[in-house]
Amino acid sequence: MHIHILGIAGTFMGSLALIAKQLGHTVSGQDQEVYPPMSTQLDEQHISYTHGYQITDLPVADIYIIGNALSRGNACVEEILSRQYRYTSGAQWLSDNVLPNKWVLAVSGTHGKTTTASMLAYILDYAGYNPSFLIGGVVEDFGVSSRLTESNFFIIEADEYDTAFFDKRSKFIHYRPKTLLINNLEFDHADIFDSLKDIQRQFHHLLRTIPNDGLIIHPHNNKNINEVLAMGTYSKVQALLAPTLISTTTGTQFSVEQGHVDWSFLGEHNMQNGLGAIYMAHHVGVPITVSCEALNSFKGIKRRLEIKYQGKNITVYDDFAHHPSAIKTTLQGLRAKVGNQTIVAILELRSNTMKSGIHQQTLVDALDTADHVLILKPSSSTWDISTLFSPSVLFNSVDEIVQQLSTLHQGHFVVMSNGGFDDIFNKIINHLNRGTSQ
Repeated sequence: MHIHILGIAGTFMGSLALIAKQLGHTVSGQDQEVYPPMSTQLDEQHISYTHGYQITDLPVADIYIIGNALSRGNACVEEILSRQYRYTSGAQWLSDNVLPNKWVLAVSGTHGKTTTASMLAYILDYAGYNPSFLIGGVVEDFGVSSRLTESNFFIIEADEYDTAFFDKRSKFIHYRPKTLLINNLEFDHADIFDSLKDIQRQFHHLLRTIPNDGLIIHPHNNKNINEVLAMGTYSKVQALLAPTLISTTTGTQFSVEQGHVDWSFLGEHNMQNGLGAIYMAHHVGVPITVSCEALNSFKGIKRRLEIKYQGKNITVYDDFAHHPSAIKTTLQGLRAKVGNQTIVAILELRSNTMKSGIHQQTLVDALDTADHVLILKPSSSTWDISTLFSPSVLFNSVDEIVQQLSTLHQGHFVVMSNGGFDDIFNKIINHLNRGTSQ
């Protein structure tokens, strides 16, 4: 079968493409923006794609999978509808063709989904379970963001964003998990949700799909999650108390029952991610001590405080930031590690929520930990960012940001974006390599 994917370079759709190819299908796709690490993964798997949505690039296929970034008015969407071609969403295709009869372990929450799902996949693999998975990021330990095995266990990053222009339910409604983690819950996706209550309602719908022998795992005493649980649960529920996190010269460490985790990851948020993964694995039979052993050797995923350059005095990191809470915890974790050394936060407001201005003051507070802040002014937004940040912080182009960075001769440069950020890493690294002081 020939499957053509519109929006193939998205983290979910690109991962889906790999699974479809593993099933023996011919897979092709189109997307407007294609950049690493997803473009690299597609190229390595020899999956062909074109840039843009020209009708001339739309092949004759058996089925078209349409990503949720596409809407009416898109030339390819209109062509598919007019010609009455067979089409579906990525979440529905996965539900129909891959997930039946699987023990689905779903990781949900506003942030930390990719990291936690990656940890869980590594734990189950370490324990010999050989799990299938679909994760919104390339896992360093596997080199891919998805795979399909003979295992009964399937790990998925469960996103609350809507499914497609023709299916406005959250994607995770399609997955029907037996083990569910709700890692955190805040207001996000301001382009499709009007309030936190709208998001909570979708999570309540998700809880209605968990079987009575399933398990819902969540952090202890989280008000927003507790409000969802109060709407009704139909399965077992387990609340997790966070252990004490201890900073070390190489990272952090914490203990869970008889197990101990000593790793290079920073921050309370990563400990919470690890804790969720440990107890999800425990639900399918992995001992706590084995999960902790696994996490001690977990390498991580790309674009989560990933070091892109390290010189004598300057380190450049890539972090997939899309929400003020994620920015805050990332910077706090780095501060705990580097002490009084200079931290430079370089930010692109790319997500719809960030550009909407919903979290204006929260964004200011999230950046407090940094010594210097450099923000690329959004090309389109519904609020005036200059009311919150001084002109010295705001820049019209990446080239201006790189020029400003040239005045800083030491420190930790943290680039935060959930997009390509106009090839900023190559520009920064090329500039640093031309210098003589790093």
